[in-house]
Amino acid sequence: MIPAQPITSPPWPHRWAVVLACATFPLLWVGGLVTTTDAGMAVPDWPTTFGYNPFLYPLSTWLAGPWDIFVEHGHRLFGALVGLLAIILLVVLWRNEDRRWVRALGAAALLLVIFQGTLGGMRVQLNDRGLAMIHGVVGPLFFATAVSLVVFTSTAWRNCATSDTDAKAGHLRRLAIVSCILVYLQMMIGAVLRHVPVAAEPGTFLLAVKLHLALAGILSLHVVALVWMIVRHARPLGRFALLLCGVLVAQLALGAGTWIVKYSVPVWAGQIVPFNRAAIVDGGWLQTHIVTAHVALGSLLLATTLSLALFAWRRSAINSSQVHEAPLSQRGALA
Repeated sequence: MIPAQPITSPPWPHRWAVVLACATFPLLWVGGLVTTTDAGMAVPDWPTTFGYNPFLYPLSTWLAGPWDIFVEHGHRLFGALVGLLAIILLVVLWRNEDRRWVRALGAAALLLVIFQGTLGGMRVQLNDRGLAMIHGVVGPLFFATAVSLVVFTSTAWRNCATSDTDAKAGHLRRLAIVSCILVYLQMMIGAVLRHVPVAAEPGTFLLAVKLHLALAGILSLHVVALVWMIVRHARPLGRFALLLCGVLVAQLALGAGTWIVKYSVPVWAGQIVPFNRAAIVDGGWLQTHIVTAHVALGSLLLATTLSLALFAWRRSAINSSQVHEAPLSQRGALA
């Protein structure tokens, strides 16, 4: 049943979860920048940096050194900061959170960030593109875990209410969950595109491109259906729908921009898209940051669909609880 009085969550778990999630997103952006600029092997040793303790590496050498070393070493330091935040969050959860499953999720987040750091180190030691691809897929998964902790520790989650019928709430939940899965699948295909081995068959890259484009279309249609469902039947989730629309439009625009700066305007779009005929420098500022923004925004799209899916599941669970716990004479009105 929906509680008569609002439940107040302890503030510190939620605050630290927000800090962790907010720190993880720019880490993913910098990680994408490492791949885009091919700086993954700029520092050839791990866990040291050119033999130094990474925290004692000279600032003058780092800040004034080559760009690829600056980005790669900065990525390592940023990752260490996120790991420290994950430890602090787990301690705060252990001291203030009464739900065991939330504490367990905090422990899972810490294990996941340790695993991610180890993957990054193995990628350097073995110089393996396959490990780089896995590293690029696990990062958004950790971000999704951090976002889940933000949701679960929020007062809004504990006091979530619904006026949906059971069928509508269940349908919305299914739509949201499938959208989240589609986003993650799309990110996996994107990781394959960014780490196709040099020795791979030419058809491998072409197949990945076709899958990426096809899934983008399917995902866009699915998001439209999800937003329409929210507008019609779940107005309290409207802020998520608005954010989802904005992120999706930006991601599609960045995807088109990535294609243009990498491969030029398609022939069929030459009369539609105005394009400066000046040459685009491969690895230049424009190409680097558009491609990296496209990668990073994929993680934000995952976080948005996941938050929506979790709140949709919460509303569905509450609705089901209302129906099953109500007296028999009232169940017809609730269902």
